[in-house]
Amino acid sequence: MSEMTTVGLDLPKNVFQVHGADGSGRAVLRKKLRRDQVLAFFSQLPLCVVAMEACGGAHFWGREIGKLGHDVRLIPPACVKPFVKRQKNDGEEDRGCCAAA
Repeated sequence: MSEMTTVGLDLPKNVFQVHGADGSGRAVLRKKLRRDQVLAFFSQLPLCVVAMEACGGAHFWGREIGKLGHDVRLIPPACVKPFVKRQKNDGEEDRGCCAAA
């Protein structure tokens, strides 16, 4: 597995979608996490950029993931939308966040 540099995180109510990409933008990680697994998962990852769509919950998760040493970037939804290739769903939004970062 190549070095992951960027992680896109989609923040729904219960099941979080994670998309990891290397320096060239190639997908190296696709994972679904429950709310109670998120911080444990990010504590295991090497330090990288974590991008998420800005919303009310993104500020909380951004602070918590930032405490683990990751570089967190909150991206406005209008900037993520052009990178979502198909319908707007959880599997596509995390990819869009990763590409927008």
